[in-house]
Amino acid sequence: MSDQLNSLLTDLHRELGCATTLDDESRRLLGLVLSDIEKLGIATTATPGGLELLAVRFEADHPSVAAALRQVGDVLGKAGI
Repeated sequence: MSDQLNSLLTDLHRELGCATTLDDESRRLLGLVLSDIEKLGIATTATPGGLELLAVRFEADHPSVAAALRQVGDVLGKAGI
């Protein structure tokens, strides 16, 4: 799972680098999610459900970011997190 998650996080990082307009709240939420994942404490925001809610916020303006968030959530869900 670690290799797949690392690959997805790399993809997410790349997609975020291409996203030119992220509001402050979206940036804050993404920061929380990525911090939670990095700590592997997997707090509430980084649960697959929390990532899905975050993906919904990005769907209209940044569909590739939303897709990457969903993939990360899927991997975490399959890992039982």
